[in-house]
Amino acid sequence: MWTGILFGLGIVAFIDEVVFHQLLHWHHFYDKSTTDIGLVSDGLFHAFSFIATIGASFLLADLHRRHAFWLNRWIGGILLGAGVFQLYDGIIQHKWMGLHQIRYGVDILPYDLVWNILAALMILIGAILIQQTNRKKEG
Repeated sequence: MWTGILFGLGIVAFIDEVVFHQLLHWHHFYDKSTTDIGLVSDGLFHAFSFIATIGASFLLADLHRRHAFWLNRWIGGILLGAGVFQLYDGIIQHKWMGLHQIRYGVDILPYDLVWNILAALMILIGAILIQQTNRKKEG
């Protein structure tokens, strides 16, 4: 499960960085300064996502080596990790800390709703998958 959570954090951070920061140019990780500082913050964010994803891959290889890999539990962990990261991003970084918004110059409410509802759905589905594997383990 923890391998999936770390992988989910890394993957959703990677997708956020590539799609919203680099391809769409909607925001930087830190938008309260110059564009150069924003790009540096994006680089640090990208490094975090890369390290988390690669670290999770090594842990996943170890699970396979020990014959301890459960696909549904791993997928549940991915969804839980991705959802928690996305909800943290949407509530803490976007609203509470104000580091950046999903997008600027538009009505932000639809973006916030989609972002945070998707995060909550990932958390819910991930938790259900993990709970189901807990029952199989107990039974």
